[in-house]
Amino acid sequence: MAGKAGEDSGKEEDKIKHLAIIGSTGSIGCQALEVVARYPGSFAVSLLVARGSRPEVLQRQIDAFYPQLVLLTSRSAEREMRSRLRVPAGTQVIFTREDSWEPGQIRQALAAVPVDLVLNAFSGVAGLGPSLAALELGRTLALANKESLVVGGRLVLEEATRHGVPLIPVDSEHSAIFQCLQGQARGAVSRIILTASGGPFRSFPVAEMGGVTPEMALAHPTWQMGPKVTVDSATMMNKGLEVIEATWLFGLRPEQVEVVVHPESIVHSLVAFADGSVLAQMARPDMRLPIQYALTYPERWPGAVEYLDLAQVGLLHFAPLQREKFPCFDLALAAARQGSTYPAVLNAADEVAVEMFLAGEIGFTEIPRLIEKVLEEHVPVAEANLAAIKEADAWARERAASLAGK
Repeated sequence: MAGKAGEDSGKEEDKIKHLAIIGSTGSIGCQALEVVARYPGSFAVSLLVARGSRPEVLQRQIDAFYPQLVLLTSRSAEREMRSRLRVPAGTQVIFTREDSWEPGQIRQALAAVPVDLVLNAFSGVAGLGPSLAALELGRTLALANKESLVVGGRLVLEEATRHGVPLIPVDSEHSAIFQCLQGQARGAVSRIILTASGGPFRSFPVAEMGGVTPEMALAHPTWQMGPKVTVDSATMMNKGLEVIEATWLFGLRPEQVEVVVHPESIVHSLVAFADGSVLAQMARPDMRLPIQYALTYPERWPGAVEYLDLAQVGLLHFAPLQREKFPCFDLALAAARQGSTYPAVLNAADEVAVEMFLAGEIGFTEIPRLIEKVLEEHVPVAEANLAAIKEADAWARERAASLAGK
């Protein structure tokens, strides 16, 4: 009997999906762990990776999930974190000054513990290295870091193909497209339509955009996100980056990706097929649904969000994007068409510009002007390998800071 019980226990253990959450204390990471907590016995959190800026949040996560390993990618926070964290037996905490381009420590951490799926929820270009590390190790990648594909789309897709690793999008729009394409022939896709809420300035007069403050830009009407993504949503750069991300994820040309403004954020995106059919994925605006779908794919588990009552929702509205109000969107499209290292330069200049805007060093309408100047000066390379992308990123950051100072 003891042997049989042991065998049954082993089979139950095999059903548990082991997770690594990269960016665990950010918005997506926290919501992912909410999903995990909803299904006790279905997931085991093996690894948490965080930047070390929210010790109280990380402590709650350690207490709730008892990860085998916690990796903090900030040496500057080590003294404070060591004094504040209470680490239980069986959990190891490692500090590292991580380089986003060569994430040796993250790769070692992923290899050291059992991991079936890696959720990459880092913000910015720092997510590229962890994405490549997860794929190189043959781990399924749930991708909430759009910059991995914006900056290194070809590299990420090559690694995923080389190792036969599933790549599951977590962004609500790309998850919607991914869901609509299940069981469909990719060759039958005519185009995809990404929806945009319109952000806080959907009805704002163009003439008043120069007076936008960081507080105004951070007041998104629909989604709760980190500050960088929220400002990108206000400038519509985020939607431009999503167009680039979609071209890589779904093998499309930029002109096959459309954007419409949909303020209710009920229709998360649509796919138009060659026969004229259009499929849409609809749900209440709650990031826990696409997160849960990524964690449980290809299954659908109950309880992600409240049921969508269309009669209660009433009207749904759609409108074209006012591109004259949001020049960042066209800058992203231009970078997508130019390819090479232009998307890397676009992303780096944007990260610098947004940081300076939030610090009060430049105005809201100066964000696209600064990015455009950097793009105009960029000289692309013939082959956008990792070294070239890294060099373009560093040049763009330095040039953006220099131009802003002038």
